[in-house]
Amino acid sequence: MKNIIKASNFIDGKWDEFSNNTITNVNPATLEPVSTINISTEEDVNRAVESSKRAFKEWSSFPAPKRGDILYKIAEELKKRKQELSELMTLEMGKVITESEGEIQEAIDMAYYMGGEGRRLSGEVVPSELPNKMAMAIREPLGVIGAISAFNFPVAVPSWKIFPSLIVGNTVVWKPSPNTSGIAAEFVKCMVDAGLPKGVINLVVGGEDKVGETLVSHPDVSLISFTGSTHVGQKVYQACAANHKQVSLELGGKNAIIVLEDADLPLAARAIAWGAFGTTGQRCTSTSRVIVQKSVLEELTPLLLEEVAQLKIGNGIDHDVNVGPLINKEALLRVEQYVELAKKDGVPIHYGGNKIGDEGYYFEPTVIGPVSPSSAFATEEIFGPILSIITVETFDEAIEVNNSVDFGLSSAIFTKDLNKAMKAVRKVDTGIVYINHSTSGAEIQMPFGGTKHTGNGKREAGQAALDTFSEWKTIYIDYSGDLQRAQIDVDFA
Repeated sequence: MKNIIKASNFIDGKWDEFSNNTITNVNPATLEPVSTINISTEEDVNRAVESSKRAFKEWSSFPAPKRGDILYKIAEELKKRKQELSELMTLEMGKVITESEGEIQEAIDMAYYMGGEGRRLSGEVVPSELPNKMAMAIREPLGVIGAISAFNFPVAVPSWKIFPSLIVGNTVVWKPSPNTSGIAAEFVKCMVDAGLPKGVINLVVGGEDKVGETLVSHPDVSLISFTGSTHVGQKVYQACAANHKQVSLELGGKNAIIVLEDADLPLAARAIAWGAFGTTGQRCTSTSRVIVQKSVLEELTPLLLEEVAQLKIGNGIDHDVNVGPLINKEALLRVEQYVELAKKDGVPIHYGGNKIGDEGYYFEPTVIGPVSPSSAFATEEIFGPILSIITVETFDEAIEVNNSVDFGLSSAIFTKDLNKAMKAVRKVDTGIVYINHSTSGAEIQMPFGGTKHTGNGKREAGQAALDTFSEWKTIYIDYSGDLQRAQIDVDFA
């Protein structure tokens, strides 16, 4: 990369002056510097919230169709810079370039989708139980939204938070992962260049734990939308509850593909390999468990290993590469620790299990098992390229094992039996269910989120996002000219 991206806070329509208090992000494939981040402070958060608070009054009064027009312009700006942004994303966090291109496209699609909502933002008008009276409900913005996002989807996931927030009339203070603050800054530039007014979006690039804590606890922030680990998410939840603040959580996953004995096994093998090792296993929807009926284990295993062996590992900027590096040294060490634990416990390692080279944070796609459904490999989110095989006897046992973990984001089942597929849809305890597909791959017009320790019942994307980032106001208009008392003054019995 010729030029190192510099990322500083964007507050009240201006980029902060660059100081010497910085951190440097390296390309996880080459360890070469990619971006330099100005470390933020608690005072920066306070300035950002104050800016968003000032901007809220005018932005929330701006007609929703006009807000939608600006989102359309943001989509066009993203389209113009799609290749540039995709390359920067790959250089900064390591995912392969085709996935980065797909992620930018997802943000484009979200901007168009939510822009269209500016001319709809449907409420409700229902019959009143009294004559000459109207009953209706409309959406109202919440105020200042605090958005906190992770490194693995540095543009798509923030777009799920920011664009729905903006269309309903909120303003946003966004804290991205410090690991991907370079691409975050460029994303904000697209919004600004598209005409987003001053103060409507504020960026605090972070770098210190207190930055996130200050945003979460700030009394003028109405809702926190957090994507990250379950451990941190629980702390966010507790802090928001203490301040009577709304919160939307998208946390960990331990996603499984169930393979029944009547499945299309070659198709299942391809889906498992993609689900497990796309984004180097660093997705919240990554396939980390394969729950397979024993009767087809011997047939499925070589098919799966053949698919894994075909994956090309390397620098994600190369279009021929399928699996890039992990985000940083800490992530690499975590994966190595799980492999060492597998060796210590005598768990068979069918493929991989090794760090690759000394340049970059590469680790082989790794397939282990069978493992116990209660083992660490089957219950803990590793967030790396390790896939665990679990064997079961029956369909019912497969569902039970699938549901036995604390997480509930995504599940998939491979079967040609429609009855079992539909039973799985009902019985599987996850927010997303796939039939004959991998656990990964969200569409922006559908709700995204999970059950149990994966979330708190809120959803991002689709129409459900509008409910997350707005609140209902119920309105009664009585034009009878008299005092009518519901449930008291009317009796049609």
